[in-house]
Amino acid sequence: MDAEVGYKKYPLFNSSEPSILAIKEALDTGVIPDSFAPTKNEILDYLNQNLSGFDTIIAHNICSLHKNLPLTAALHAFIQQHDPIHLVSWDHDLAWMNQQYRPQLYDAYPWDLLKQTWHPTRHQHVTVSAMRKQELEKLLGNGHPAVQAIPSGIDWASILNLDEQTLDIIDTYHLMNAFPVLFLPARITRRKNIEQAIAITAALRKYYPSATLVISGPLGPHNPKNRVYFDELKQLTRQSGLDQAQEKGAAKAIFLAEYSADFLPMRTIYGLFRFTDALLFPSFQEGFGIPILEAGMVQMPIFCSNIPPFHETAADNAHYFDPDGDPAQIAKDMHLIFQNHETIRHKNKVKQKYTWNNIFMHQIEPLVLSNKKE
Repeated sequence: MDAEVGYKKYPLFNSSEPSILAIKEALDTGVIPDSFAPTKNEILDYLNQNLSGFDTIIAHNICSLHKNLPLTAALHAFIQQHDPIHLVSWDHDLAWMNQQYRPQLYDAYPWDLLKQTWHPTRHQHVTVSAMRKQELEKLLGNGHPAVQAIPSGIDWASILNLDEQTLDIIDTYHLMNAFPVLFLPARITRRKNIEQAIAITAALRKYYPSATLVISGPLGPHNPKNRVYFDELKQLTRQSGLDQAQEKGAAKAIFLAEYSADFLPMRTIYGLFRFTDALLFPSFQEGFGIPILEAGMVQMPIFCSNIPPFHETAADNAHYFDPDGDPAQIAKDMHLIFQNHETIRHKNKVKQKYTWNNIFMHQIEPLVLSNKKE
């Protein structure tokens, strides 16, 4: 539970509470027990005391599942009494469309509340998928408000085990809105051929308007001319139209040397390996090339120079190019690989459609704000 979100626990909301279970046992046989109305009214009193000042109530499965019908009936009564409070019913499970539950349902009050729209303008149905949306629309029949499908999201940062600094980099440079995000984990020194990576990223805009290159290393410490090289690279990003580091959805080249003058800690580097979409490593020369191995451990596609050390470590498991090759042709080849790479395509789809960040921003927040009192 988020520390900024208030939380109250009320026993009669719990479908496993003994008195609720006893009521359900009778209801499942078609009998409304004497305890139903008093329990419903007790819950209604609690709702009146705690929810009367809100713009919107979001109810998960209460309006569509029969596990706690006193709560369902109390919420129905509350909504009728409190105009203009809006109800968003998150109808993930539909009792009336589940053959397992049909023997426990009866075409009368309170069971019929589970297949109704409770108010023509103040009840918004939300389902978790297009399939559930179709089922609910069939159940409700004609004349009911539109049903909206909003998917469940994932805690992507926890799945990827990202540290706070990695998350800050992703947020600072709007990387959730970029694809593909290419990772070049190298110091800024001429033998890394970073200008080729910039040129390739610029060429990728033909296929991916938000293509982004992340160069993670600081300036190489052993050659004072690396500062001159860094200035040349920044000038190249401006000339290539890749300097819009703060603009959402734009192609860009990001130098994390401007984010931190020091080498980023390995936990952040490894977080970026897990988050980004592909390794782009165009070095003119390397003695070994550790990033090739690191990319392999996170199953990241590898695009790298056609030089002997990389063949030794990656063998046939990388996509090679001439470090002096035509950036447009390299970008075209990368595009074809991205198009046919199921894992990359699915990762991008999940990032854009199924992370809570984007679901909340694009679907939940507008839904709630549309109900806000003036």
